[in-house]
Amino acid sequence: MKTHHLAKQNSILNKFLAELRDVSIQKDSMRFRRNIERIGEVLAYELSKELNYETKEITTPLGTKKGELPANNIVLCSILRAGLPLHNGMLNYFDDVENAFISAYRHHPNNDEEFEIVVEYFASPSIDGKTLLLVDPMLATGRSMVEVYEGIKKYGTPKEIIIASVIGSVEGVEYVAKHLPESTTLWIADIDEKLNDKGYIVPGLGDAGDLAYGAKL
Repeated sequence: MKTHHLAKQNSILNKFLAELRDVSIQKDSMRFRRNIERIGEVLAYELSKELNYETKEITTPLGTKKGELPANNIVLCSILRAGLPLHNGMLNYFDDVENAFISAYRHHPNNDEEFEIVVEYFASPSIDGKTLLLVDPMLATGRSMVEVYEGIKKYGTPKEIIIASVIGSVEGVEYVAKHLPESTTLWIADIDEKLNDKGYIVPGLGDAGDLAYGAKL
């Protein structure tokens, strides 16, 4: 798996990441969602540089002009619910793509730190032969992303897989690289060193879904 770690190079992205992590700023859920959305826009712009392009002729009021336009047939799929702001950010740039949504959550059967990933809902157009762009803000253990991929591949075979995330752990990135096709590409804003005993990224930012949309039962 090829990984693009954007925070290695200084850019305005660092400001958005800092505000996501800051405990005083992230209390503003609207700003938290907007910062994830803005990071989605940055990720979309950066990954667009490696898409396929084709020459098309554009008619203007005064003539014609040839331009290079994206040629990938993209299905943008977000993991509910935390993936929605990131999905919106991507959609701001890839406004003509097809859209898919899948649910995945941690289930603690024994009410302890052990958990399993449950995938229940999937709504999507055909993904056969297309570019599947999977978005989830947090790539912690990597298990959710792998379980989502296992669930999706029952419905078709994409031409290629691109993953876009905001923050991941070294362990999560390695887990995804081990279990997804070798040709998968990961675009991620930042990668942190470790997980705590609950499987959350440290230093990370906390629970992205709760910070974006409120605490759940």
